[in-house]
Order: sequence, then structure tokens, then C-alpha cells
Amino acid sequence: MSLLTEEQIKKIGLKFAGKNVKISNKASIWNAANISVGDNSRIDDFCVLSAGEGGIEIGKNVHVAVYSSLIGKGKITLEDFSNISSRISIYSSNDNYSGEYMTNPTIDEKFTDVTHGPVTVKRHAIIGAGSIILPNVTLGIGSCVGALSLIKDNCEDFGIYAGSPAKYIKQRSNKLLELEKDFTKWTLLRQSI
Repeated sequence: MSLLTEEQIKKIGLKFAGKNVKISNKASIWNAANISVGDNSRIDDFCVLSAGEGGIEIGKNVHVAVYSSLIGKGKITLEDFSNISSRISIYSSNDNYSGEYMTNPTIDEKFTDVTHGPVTVKRHAIIGAGSIILPNVTLGIGSCVGALSLIKDNCEDFGIYAGSPAKYIKQRSNKLLELEKDFTKWTLLRQSI
């Protein structure tokens, strides 16, 4: 993976770019002025970030893996330490598939019935490869989505969900909150050396 330099990242025109941001030169960034990327976050090859009116806000230490897409008019938020595995699709806009309306963005809005809504991926949430997240969904703190899942409803803190549509499977350990404290201390110590 070839990464953009700090100067190249500045030229993209992001709303905000933190320290040590890593963005592949093969990623596609649309409406950059509505996208923020926090410290130590990484966006891999062939990812598409297409920010609508609500924008895209990526926190610190977030990984957006290869071939993932974040698309839509509503706000998409990836909080600190969240993890977006490969081939994830996060939609903050979604067409009506009933056949009662036309679909796709080339059609005037008076002929469509698009749902727009925020998507929030809370701290330490992880989404397994190939999953789809629809508008108006919040993935709770430390929640986990299994691979190839369809998420159309909120996920509770530290819940593990899987399936299409996804269902609650069991509780996830919250030990990672202790590890976050240790990681933060370790990071500060390394910076002071």
C-alpha cells in the first residue's frame, strides 16, 4: 500500500486531518471538506469515502480496511478505536426497493423515496468483513458485528451480532476498556522518550 504524504493529505482539503494519518493513494475521497480524520487513523486501498451534507467524522486510532465504502447524505461517525474490516459498506442513505419509486442518484428526488439518517459506530466497535450497515443505526460501545451481516437496527454496547438481518448472539468482553487505558499510558510514555 502506497500512502499519501502529509502534504498530499493537506491538498485533498479535508475538514480536519490529525497527526500520523495514513491514507492510501488508491482511496477515493469525495467532498473532502466534509470529512475529518483523527490522529493515527488509517484508510486503506480502494476505500471510498463519499461525504454528504452530514459529513464523515473518523476519530483517533480508527482503521478503515481495504474495499470499504462510507456513503450517503446523513452523518457517518466512526468513534475512536473502531474497526471497519474489509469490504464493509456503510450507508447513511438508502433507496426504497419496493418498486413504488424509482431508484439511484441519477433520478430527480420527486420520483424517489430515499431514507437518509446518521450512522454511528461507537468506540471499540468492530464490523466483520463483508457486512452492510444501513441508515439510522448506532453500533454501541464495544459492539461486534460478525462477517457478512446486515445491520438495520441498533446494536447494544458490547453485544455480538451476526446474520442477515443480524441478530444478537451473546455478550462481548469489556476488558478492552482496561487495555485502552494501558495503551494510552504506553503511548504517552513512548512520546516522552
